[in-house]
Amino acid sequence: MSEKTQKVAIVTPEQVVYGEEARFVQARGTEGELGILPMHTPLITSLAPGLLRIQKEGKWTTFVVAGGFMEVRDNRVVVLANAAERPEEIDVERAKRAKERAEKRLAAKDPEIDVVRAKVALQRAMVRIDAAGLKH
Repeated sequence: MSEKTQKVAIVTPEQVVYGEEARFVQARGTEGELGILPMHTPLITSLAPGLLRIQKEGKWTTFVVAGGFMEVRDNRVVVLANAAERPEEIDVERAKRAKERAEKRLAAKDPEIDVVRAKVALQRAMVRIDAAGLKH
């Protein structure tokens, strides 16, 4: 018996990061965790910075996405991400520096600072640092 699949694409402004058939997609939406199987009901949702996992033939592939949107329709999952990378591609030192910068901005309480942007940068840096621990 063959496994039902769906087309999955992860696209950033720079490139198509992933484009294959897969069995299951797990992502972190802004309203909570999402799990998408083939023939899922149509859906459009925003994504929070976090892990996006794809299961194909019993094996998992993990990406870190920096927010964006996911559309599910016609047995396809399309992720439009601001940035997406595999855990093994993460520059941990760069992520740590980004975390420190965001923490300093938030601690300064300067009215000129875009607090929402600083919080998103902090969240993204923390997700990247945590995900880097997944690399083998």
